[in-house]
This record gives sequence, C-alpha cells and structure tokens, in this order.
Amino acid sequence: MRTLIVVFVCTLILNSCKEKVEETPNKVPKIEYLSYGKEIIGDDAIAASSMLYHYQDMNARDSINSKMIATVTDVCQAKGCWMTLQLGEGKEAMVKFKDYGFFVPKDIKGKQVIVNGKAFVNEVPVDELKHYAEDAGKSKQEIAAITESKKTFSFEADGVLVAQ
Repeated sequence: MRTLIVVFVCTLILNSCKEKVEETPNKVPKIEYLSYGKEIIGDDAIAASSMLYHYQDMNARDSINSKMIATVTDVCQAKGCWMTLQLGEGKEAMVKFKDYGFFVPKDIKGKQVIVNGKAFVNEVPVDELKHYAEDAGKSKQEIAAITESKKTFSFEADGVLVAQ
C-alpha cells in the first residue's frame, strides 16, 4: 500500500513539473475592407468559382440573391460606375451598382472584392457593349470590332467591400 502511495505521489509531482505548451491556432491574417454602398458583412460570401456554376444553370432573366468574393478584372475608368469580376474558366461577371447609388475607385483592378446583390444572366446589345469598351479605354479599332450582342453574367450590387 505504501508503495502504491509513493508511486502515486511521484506521478503527481512529475506531471506538475511538465511545461505546459499552449497550442495557438493557425491565425489567418484578417483582410481589411473599405465599404461602398449598403454596409455588408463578407462572412458568408461564396467563391467566384462556385458562383460560376450558379450562372451556368441560369437562363436569361433568371436571378438569384447572392454574395460573392472575386477578383476585379476591369473597372470603368470614367467614374467607377461598373466593374468586371473573374469567375474562373475564362468567364467574367459584369457588376453594376444599384440605382447608380455609389461608385467604386477606378484603381481597384486586381483587388479582391465582396459584392452583395442580385446575380442574373443578361443579353447585352451592341451599343451598350461599345459604351463599356469606351469606358474601359479600349481603342477605336477594338470598339469598332464589336458587332454582335453578347450573353453575359451580370450582377447588380447594393454593397461592395474592397480589400485594402
């Protein structure tokens, strides 16, 4: 019995002398965002590649409310009144802002954004495509080469977060 007590006490002493190592979880750096339009929270945004699958299942005039995170590929250089986002597989989404109630900075090409609003498929007429090409600063030859309407993935955003 005495041996059992000595073993128990020794075990307690040895365990109490162990250095406790606290595990720190891998911390993901927090990205700071500037908000434009309606204030939104980016926590539940889906990836652009997932949004592409939703777009591919949609017909013209279908729409869904959504929030997605994507990279900006182009921005209106006149006043920041539209932008295009990379969806993956060479596809892009054209983003306009609800009721032209706000604009985004003209220098955000390549930045990560989170957009909240309505995703839909749209048939864009030639004159509108030429207008966008002009806003993007395309050459006269590039603008003149636009001769057919285009089915596009569109997004009407009521709020945008731009990564800093």
